[in-house]
Amino acid sequence: MPHPLITQEHVETYQRDGVVLIRGLFADHVETLRTGVERNMAEPGPYASNNDKPGETGRFFDDYCNWQRIPEFEAVIRESDVAEIAADLMQSESVQLFHDHVLVKEPGTSMATPWHQDGPYYFVEGQQTVSFWSPLDPVTDATLRCVAGSHRWEKPVIPTRWAKGDAFFDPAPYMQVPDPDAENMDIREWPMAPGDAVAFNYQILHGARGNRANARRRAFSLRLVGDDARYVERPGPTSPPFPGHEMVAGQRLRADWFPYLRGAP
Repeated sequence: MPHPLITQEHVETYQRDGVVLIRGLFADHVETLRTGVERNMAEPGPYASNNDKPGETGRFFDDYCNWQRIPEFEAVIRESDVAEIAADLMQSESVQLFHDHVLVKEPGTSMATPWHQDGPYYFVEGQQTVSFWSPLDPVTDATLRCVAGSHRWEKPVIPTRWAKGDAFFDPAPYMQVPDPDAENMDIREWPMAPGDAVAFNYQILHGARGNRANARRRAFSLRLVGDDARYVERPGPTSPPFPGHEMVAGQRLRADWFPYLRGAP
């Protein structure tokens, strides 16, 4: 049986559509995560960015790979039910931590989170992957938007730098980023309360509008992998880069850098 926070329908929807909403996943941890986000913004890591883009207003802060130095993030990762729910959704015995990600849009931030898939940025391949995106403030218009079924597209979308818009790699093996609104794709989005979470496969095309509200939109995201996830070489730099990892193609992610939260082999 699935974890009490989800039903078999959640699992089936995730497997079919690649995206599902889970109400209250981090509801008991919202204040802890808010404290962690404040600490992260006061003490940014080496990958922090304000996504400065000409013509855009406001501040769009994001940073990742901070769970080892932000104690609030590690506490929630270790103490919440996220690993058990990830195992159910991915249909995986093991659950391994890949990385955390904080995204904060201040009031009046016009910049949208561009449409993208996470997978092409990563050095990980496999069907058993899940990202959890959880707002720490009530959201309506600035919520996450996901294209259902895009995890099964034949070709991945070219990864681009959010502020500059240029591609990470030669676009040859990739498709150009589509316009889901113009193409009338099946976009899933929900008004969300603090602690709700959208769970989505690494290959799901997703994005978010700017924040034109008069309040912050803080979001905490967590990326996990399952049994079939393996290191893969990309044609250029990956994001996050994890320099010096020393892994080779086909290898499981090294457990000393990417700890098992459940079912270590």
